[in-house]
Amino acid sequence: METGTARKGIFLTFEGSEGCGKSTQIRILAESLCRDGEEPLLLREPGGTSSGEAIRHLLQHAPEGEALTPEAELLLFAASRAQLVREVIRPTLEAGRTVISDRFLDSTTVYQGVARKIPPEVVARINAFAVGVCVPDMTFLLDLDRATALARLGRRNQNPDRIERESEEFFEAVRRGYLELAAREKRRIRVLDASRPPGEIAEQIRGFLGEAKLIGR
Repeated sequence: METGTARKGIFLTFEGSEGCGKSTQIRILAESLCRDGEEPLLLREPGGTSSGEAIRHLLQHAPEGEALTPEAELLLFAASRAQLVREVIRPTLEAGRTVISDRFLDSTTVYQGVARKIPPEVVARINAFAVGVCVPDMTFLLDLDRATALARLGRRNQNPDRIERESEEFFEAVRRGYLELAAREKRRIRVLDASRPPGEIAEQIRGFLGEAKLIGR
């Protein structure tokens, strides 16, 4: 088991399928925390480091990534995450700052483990190796039906990446996988109806954080 200095900061992650509104809610929460006197570090996955950004490009846009097997895809996501945890997330938490990440290990559990059909025990072992003891304090899952997500994506995205071009069956599996995961991890994962107005969702998020005493401490 990996050990290290006890962390003092708060680690929050946002999950959900494409078009669910993660970026909007991360921005609203970050602005709210800044008004409270905090300065959260915002990250995205894959990415957040020089090597992670290179992996992100390979996974999403590079022609060389088009033929990646599910197993190679899984290991690339894990490699980016392992570097991000050790280079950025752990030092930031140990310094007492809040970290907010757009995706983390749950994306791999669902996208590669459920939608790509890699055995869950394999994904769990690789996830555990990549993150060590760095597990989010709370995760917000923005749940949205596929029709609404597609309508949102159609308005904003004229250049979909490799994963955004996947089949409807793939994204149905992603949504189902997220909800099943949330049902198993109720203490950490909070499910929000992403079809609701952004302001209402933001209030729910602040409420969950307050109830868990993760803000206003």
